[in-house]
Amino acid sequence: MATLSAFSSPPWPNPNSDPPSTFLSPPQLDHSDPSHIPTFLSPPPPPPPMLPSAAADEDVQNPNIPDRPSLPLPSLLHVAFNQDSGCFATGTDRGFKIFNCDPFREIFRRDFDHGSGIGTVEMLFRCNILALVGGAHDPQYPLNKVMIWDDHQSRCIGELSFRSEVRGVRLRRDHIVVVLEQKIFVYSFSDLKLLHQIETMANPKGLCVVSQSAGSIVLVCPGLQKGQVRVEHYSSKRTKFIMAHDSRIACFALTQDGHLLATASTKGTLVRIFNTFDGSLLQEVRRGADRAEIYSLAFSSTAQWLAVSSDKGTVHVFGLKVNLGNLGSDKSHGASDLSRSVSSPTSSLSFIKGVLPKYFSSEWSVAQFRLLEGYQYIVAFGHQKNTVVILGLDGSFYRCQFDPVSGGEMTQLEYHNFLKPEDAFYYANVFS
Repeated sequence: MATLSAFSSPPWPNPNSDPPSTFLSPPQLDHSDPSHIPTFLSPPPPPPPMLPSAAADEDVQNPNIPDRPSLPLPSLLHVAFNQDSGCFATGTDRGFKIFNCDPFREIFRRDFDHGSGIGTVEMLFRCNILALVGGAHDPQYPLNKVMIWDDHQSRCIGELSFRSEVRGVRLRRDHIVVVLEQKIFVYSFSDLKLLHQIETMANPKGLCVVSQSAGSIVLVCPGLQKGQVRVEHYSSKRTKFIMAHDSRIACFALTQDGHLLATASTKGTLVRIFNTFDGSLLQEVRRGADRAEIYSLAFSSTAQWLAVSSDKGTVHVFGLKVNLGNLGSDKSHGASDLSRSVSSPTSSLSFIKGVLPKYFSSEWSVAQFRLLEGYQYIVAFGHQKNTVVILGLDGSFYRCQFDPVSGGEMTQLEYHNFLKPEDAFYYANVFS
């Protein structure tokens, strides 16, 4: 299987032992529900040429090139990490781009000439398959369609059509999950066969997460009540409903194996960690006292840390105290089952927590990083130890490091603006 990279870089690993080659021949599909219509496409007109790497042209200097005129930056419509947070994708009013996180570099882009808005870009680890949804005032694709893009063939190889706008897409190596306003569809990746439908309450943000471990398929989405989440365990064919909050669900995250679930409500003061097997509350941490909009939650790969970003402009890292070895059963997990591997700060008044309000016995973040308040940022843990990567809708890329022992303010290691065009891209395409 070819790679996403259009540049001179090592080949990316193949995430599938059996590539989805069956996309190329029409499968037998169930059309009993006309609200979703899988379609396999004939070859479209040739796509626009791929843009070369900045690194490939950085040694080329042409004294005849005039001063570069000022180009407007693209409007960022979407930014999201891939499944292991090693890459991230952006959708703009001109197309989409793929970036590597460590080291930071742009590794692929696709700019379209007309109707180029891409509102959703979902990667499948580091392979050549992407899920695209149109966006902005001039979308590249209809807002009610999910386009399956194969960059090896440089074209869309399939599409999923719906009666209403697509709110989100999640990919696994074996499944495609499409989120609508009040419904979720789960498809087989190999033939786009519909496997499951889920009814949800109004879900305009397209909230949905799915585990990525090969032996465990866990999907989490909003339930049918305010503050409720629904957990689907497909391997064991079990459904679990968790009343996570009194307010509406604003954000949630899963560990890669689907064992732990972190949730936040529209109030945005508390984050709760649940066991997805039995729905028990394992830990509760406090972001702050004031209301906030939570933009993202992220577990570290070892589930030792949890990162939170919000509109208050601070990224928090919390220490988790969950004994992962006890999560695979249906037993209840109380406080006595938890083994504290790290220590989150608590209020100095916690010794009288039975008298004072719950606020004074709260667990607070171990480390923090301050950003501009009011901007939207998402966060993930970096592949380097004790690092986080922060992406902003203003085009900002931060890599920060936290001290797991002393905590406190994180150290900024790196900053880039991924919206700003590199000179090499401009010269290669304007003056070629």
